[in-house]
Amino acid sequence: MLMEQKKATQLVERKKGGFRTMPFIIANETFERVANVGLHVNMILYLLQEYHFDPATAAIIVFLWNAMSNFMPIFGAFISDSWLGRFRVISLGTIIDLVGLVVLWLTAVIRSARPECHEEPCANPTPFQLLFLFSSLALMALGAGGIRPCTLAFTADQINNPENPKNESTMKSFFNWYYVSVGISVSISVIFIVYIQVKEGWGVGFGIPVGLMSFSAIMFFSGSSLYIKVKPNKSLLTSLAQVIVVAWKNRHLPLPPKNSDTWYSTNHSNLLQPTDKVRFLNKACIVKNREKDLDSDEMPIDPWSLCTVRQVEELKAIIKVLPIWSTGIIFATTISQQSFSVVQAVTMNKEVFHMDIPATNFSAFIILTLTVWVAIYDRIVVPLFPKGRGLTVKQRMGFGIVISCLATAVAVLVERKRRNEAMREGFIDNPKGVVKMSAMWLVPQYCLYGLAEGLNVIGQIEFYYSQFPRAMSSIAISLCTFSFGVGNLVGSLIVKVVKDGTGKGGKTSWLASNINRGHYDYYYALLLILNLVNLLVFLAWSAAYGSTQDIQNWDQELHTDITPEKEMDNKLTKQ
Repeated sequence: MLMEQKKATQLVERKKGGFRTMPFIIANETFERVANVGLHVNMILYLLQEYHFDPATAAIIVFLWNAMSNFMPIFGAFISDSWLGRFRVISLGTIIDLVGLVVLWLTAVIRSARPECHEEPCANPTPFQLLFLFSSLALMALGAGGIRPCTLAFTADQINNPENPKNESTMKSFFNWYYVSVGISVSISVIFIVYIQVKEGWGVGFGIPVGLMSFSAIMFFSGSSLYIKVKPNKSLLTSLAQVIVVAWKNRHLPLPPKNSDTWYSTNHSNLLQPTDKVRFLNKACIVKNREKDLDSDEMPIDPWSLCTVRQVEELKAIIKVLPIWSTGIIFATTISQQSFSVVQAVTMNKEVFHMDIPATNFSAFIILTLTVWVAIYDRIVVPLFPKGRGLTVKQRMGFGIVISCLATAVAVLVERKRRNEAMREGFIDNPKGVVKMSAMWLVPQYCLYGLAEGLNVIGQIEFYYSQFPRAMSSIAISLCTFSFGVGNLVGSLIVKVVKDGTGKGGKTSWLASNINRGHYDYYYALLLILNLVNLLVFLAWSAAYGSTQDIQNWDQELHTDITPEKEMDNKLTKQ
């Protein structure tokens, strides 16, 4: 008995997860963000200066790259939750992202990888040069698909403990401070890495992210033996498909009463009856004939003829959030408009405290505002509310959209003032002329965008995470990045339509290469209208969604590599 207890104690002492894994995961996340974010900010300048694209074309390329970077996480999430698990997907994503960074660095180091420009007009990039460039962007987007949807969920796996009475407040605080750590790393990237890329050249500037990402990979793999690794639910995609098929098969069946014993659930399930939302799917978990539908172990004889209540609710969780999720698309489209702000900053006085600041560095105010707001909200605002609950997730998302409308309105006014100043100073035909107007005029809209993101995006992440079971948390979190992917795609489409539509008949396009001849203020005004419509749509969908507390306790049917230790814990408790 003593020997068994000693072995059990040793197993308990080797228990994995917890806050001691945080240094490895946070270091990985921090250095990955520092390595990649600066590239996204500076890519518009790299395309303009080294590949000689016009602003609209360069913006479309950046939009599409960002879209791909945000689309891939949804696929990475399904692969993670259904097949490989979060640890393996993060590992693959880290390696692929590192390869992509190396290829991008080579485009800057190898002179023949970029088009020459000895005199105006500069040479266009060759198909090989474009292939080399786009392959690096594609690899980085593919790597992001493995890292972004899983890192937050993987980190939450380490500290989430439903048995802890303070678990809810711990997780709320975790989401806020996780974004603070992300904000700090992004700020470092936008301020210092971007500055180095502009001042020291692209070879040095792109080489630093390669080194940072290498260190990120080393740190992540160093903590491998300590991580809790939740095994994937290999039947997830099949399970969702089964619910749709069975509900369609049973479409002619009447729904039984709410407390009926004809709802099918497994013996260890907390979900004994389905919710009333999306009621059509409830027909998938109706037991028609127990003798024909169930075997001797009370398991379905044909899983394509009978599903559990849990299976039904998992599919409902995805369907129910889609309307609110759709409102994140226009929000993402607006937040992602910073490429044009960089073009504006290039034509403005960038001297601050007798220092010449790179045009891309001003966007750091977005991240700085976001970081400061999250810290203030978590430590000052939340304690002011009854029971320290703070704003609800839907309230935060709504306020974020409201502030994004205000930020876009400010963008309209600032660009109108900048254009009028350029005309007054005689730069109407000189798009490279620098007006006396300070680029600090862009700071208010950047700060408002940062505040909007701090409210809406963190609200989205917490909302999706709370509405899905833990085994689907990668998918839940990836929905936010997926909306940004769709938003980037919509943004590129809007740019294309506005550029071509307003430039017909020989007219000067709103998004002309000569920013002083164009009307970028009209473009921002169009985004403002879309934002106002999006706000009304959000309010409607939010009211229709109703309570976020329909299911407060999903089944914790998880299997991790610490399961034997948990079983041993139970034995010790009984003894």
